[in-house]
Amino acid sequence: MAELSYWQAILRAHDEEMARDPLVFAMGEDIGVAGGTYKATTGLYAKYGEKRVIDTPISENSYTGIGVGAAMLGCRPIVEIMSVNFAWLAMDQLMNNAAKIHYMSGGRIRCPLVLRLPGGTAHQLGAQHSARMEKVFMGVPGLRVVTPSSPRDAYGLLKSAVRCDDPVVVIEHEAMYNLKGEVPDEEYFTALEGVEVVRPGKDLTLFAYNISVHWALAAADKLAKELGIAAEVVDLRALKPLDRAGIAASVRKTHRAIVVEEDEAPVGVGAEVIAILNEECFFELDAAPVRVHARDVPTPYNRRLEKASIPNADDVVAAARKLLGR
Repeated sequence: MAELSYWQAILRAHDEEMARDPLVFAMGEDIGVAGGTYKATTGLYAKYGEKRVIDTPISENSYTGIGVGAAMLGCRPIVEIMSVNFAWLAMDQLMNNAAKIHYMSGGRIRCPLVLRLPGGTAHQLGAQHSARMEKVFMGVPGLRVVTPSSPRDAYGLLKSAVRCDDPVVVIEHEAMYNLKGEVPDEEYFTALEGVEVVRPGKDLTLFAYNISVHWALAAADKLAKELGIAAEVVDLRALKPLDRAGIAASVRKTHRAIVVEEDEAPVGVGAEVIAILNEECFFELDAAPVRVHARDVPTPYNRRLEKASIPNADDVVAAARKLLGR
């Protein structure tokens, strides 16, 4: 095992896949000479050259479209958009081309595109640089959506995404790039479908993804120490498609559920998970599932207001106490 930062794990996955397959290339704003806004492509420009590590203009729809076209021709581009907020500018290429071409061509054309998107609330970047867009991509048929919560999964999910023949959106959290964790020395792949039980429990299930997994784990520690409550923490990690069976299996064991997310509640991941629980295991529930989520406001720039707008581990503990009548 090696201890790597989140960004180092992403860099390692880039490097291994580019070394293995000359049809893998990377493109995005400042990913070449500068090594990426979050260092995730450091050194690749010097190693592979300007034709395989391409610094693009500030024109998300255009260079994403170039990536889509290259993927249709057999390449495997890894396209980085500097901030998930700017992905709105590329939605035409993603929704109308990348996501639909396999279906509209009768299965004759694939689009093995990887789209890397740093996002989330990351210390006073303002409303226009703090978006959580998971629910947008989840609503597009033809896309896969994954979001790693650890360096191990940042490595394994990106490698799996590059090898996948479908377009894959990889959503990374900007506040986790310096997070350290163990990554196996040998090559490995994380499945693009399925949940992971990162902490087993019997009293209630905390569903979470990317940064909210860490809030859920902190809350589970506090619940165990203070109240003797054994909370199971489930990392959703693959958001499209969601693992209906895995989600239901945990709640059939614990009979209670809380969904923890940094995103606002309306039409979100939490709403979809709760819909799955209602459809798959309604009669297994001992209480109505609840959501812990951000306030439905543009993310403030002011530090105190920004912190007040998003949830934390204490909010998860409070929700668990209420759910359990404790």
